[in-house]
Amino acid sequence: QVQLQESGPGLVKPSQTLSLTCTVSGASIPTGYYYWSWIRQPPGKGLEWMGVISYSGSTYYSPSLKSRTSISRDTSRNHFTLQLSSVTPEDTAVYYCARAQSLGPPEPDATWGQGTQVTVSS
Repeated sequence: QVQLQESGPGLVKPSQTLSLTCTVSGASIPTGYYYWSWIRQPPGKGLEWMGVISYSGSTYYSPSLKSRTSISRDTSRNHFTLQLSSVTPEDTAVYYCARAQSLGPPEPDATWGQGTQVTVSS
C-alpha cells in the first residue's frame, strides 16, 4: 500500500516561510513515472492545487502561487517538500500531498495523504 504522510509546523507567523514535508512509503519517488503534488483547502473553501514535482524532478506551479512556491524532493529520504514564502493569514489551510499519474491537479483516483492543518497567525 502506497502511503503519504504530511508533516511540519502547525503554526507559522506572518511573513515567514511555511515548510512541509511529504514522506512516501510503499513507493519510490523517482520510480514509476508519477507526479507528486501539493494541494490545500482553506477553511470554508474548496481544494486549491499548488504545484507538482515529477519523477524526474521537473516542477510546475499554479500561476497564482508560483512566485511564492517551491517544491523539491529528497530521493534518499523518499520525501518531497513544500515551501511557501511570505505567508499571510489567507494561507491558513489544511495542506495535502498526493501522488498522481498525470501532470496537473490530481485525478480522482490519486493517492492522498490525510492532510495537516497549518495556521498563519502572530
